[in-house]
Amino acid sequence: MVHAYKRSDRVGDLIRQEVASILLHGELNDPRIGFVTITHVKMTPDLRDAKIYFSQLGTEKEKKESCAGLNSASGYLRRMLAKQLRLRCIPKVTFYYDETLEYSDHIGQVLHGIQDPEAEYDAEHEPRPEPEPEHENDQEKDEDEE
Repeated sequence: MVHAYKRSDRVGDLIRQEVASILLHGELNDPRIGFVTITHVKMTPDLRDAKIYFSQLGTEKEKKESCAGLNSASGYLRRMLAKQLRLRCIPKVTFYYDETLEYSDHIGQVLHGIQDPEAEYDAEHEPRPEPEPEHENDQEKDEDEE
């Protein structure tokens, strides 16, 4: 039987669901942890370590505080995972801030600017400046035509 993806990916998905559920039900009482979303989990092939990535809206300071709060609660989370999951070895969990959402937002803004070059001028309510003639002779020809 061929599986569509590796066991480490399947276990990572289970861990993501369980950690998200724990956070959703408010079982962590650390005030440093803000409103975070678990985006994905990367497991080592031996299932001993789990890198849990989260995203959060807010300032850089709030993101760092949430990361510190989540990492300090990693032992508690590991015990909760041991109760919920039937694994021989519960992985060591480490939390990291996931910057892919900010990066994708930046790429979206760049693409929007390419698709609609007028957008940046519309946002500032300034008319687009007229292009200047490259040569003085072109300017003289334009004046002669008028």
